[in-house]
Amino acid sequence: MNSSNPTATSAPTGSGTTSTEQIRRQNKLRTNLFLLRFIGPTLLIYLVYVIYPIFATFYYSLFKWNGIQAEKTFIALNNYSTLLSDKVFWMTISNNMLLVIASVVTQIPLGLVMALILFAPLRGMRIFRTVYFLPLLMSTVAVGILWTFIYDPMFGIVNKLLEVIGLSSWQNGWLGDPKTAFIAVIVTICWQYTPFYMILFRAAISGIPDEIYEAAEIDGCSGWKKFWSITLPLIKPTIITSSVLSVIGSLKYFDLIFVMTAGGPSSSTELMATYMYKQAFSKFNMGYASSISFTMFAIAFVVALIILAADRSRDKTA
Repeated sequence: MNSSNPTATSAPTGSGTTSTEQIRRQNKLRTNLFLLRFIGPTLLIYLVYVIYPIFATFYYSLFKWNGIQAEKTFIALNNYSTLLSDKVFWMTISNNMLLVIASVVTQIPLGLVMALILFAPLRGMRIFRTVYFLPLLMSTVAVGILWTFIYDPMFGIVNKLLEVIGLSSWQNGWLGDPKTAFIAVIVTICWQYTPFYMILFRAAISGIPDEIYEAAEIDGCSGWKKFWSITLPLIKPTIITSSVLSVIGSLKYFDLIFVMTAGGPSSSTELMATYMYKQAFSKFNMGYASSISFTMFAIAFVVALIILAADRSRDKTA
């Protein structure tokens, strides 16, 4: 009788453990299904409008197709081999890389400086906030038309200002000269998008606790030392995010260039996106345009991975 008691009591214990595990699995399944109800619609939209077009673009790049007729001629990777020997395409890559460098070196530091200025205890700071933010509120088409008039060789503000200060010899048709057109467009792009990074940095700086600065002041830290030792390290994630956004945005940039110069003169301001647009909708070479588009994605993806990998390696070494 006594020997059978342990066996009798062990069965309920095992069944209780099993039932507990089943309840945990059921609860976990219910939680996952509950979360999927919220994530599902957004995930579906992301798959349809982001992921699927990437694969569809690569698929169309394998064909010779005008985009209108249903018939497509399969040519495998011939579009990519043609792309490698296309001098205009290599010029667009060079222009995109110059835009990347100019955007990162100019927009991010200026955005940080503007964000720091907004924390200064000055009168009329609300006016400064509005003025700083105005370029970002304007549509790209409006900005392009505005700066086209600013650079106008006859009535533009730039040439008029040079004439007033006695530098008439510097006057130029800024958007019509291949030597100055790209620089002029870069200035416009930086003017429009610097406020975006200003907002990011202002939000990041606002999230730093005041107690840290108060402790630094007690230790006798100066303003510059507080910025270098406290502010800059704590907003490093925002700087990395801003750099990635700036790089990717510059690699796929299109609208302002198209409005102001349409890639001219002599392809001096041609970017990968504008060249892709011309191939697709001017020459109706959709297969070749798809190969340009997929190459743009590949370059942007690789560069973003390099930036993130470099940041992780620095964190590990630190």
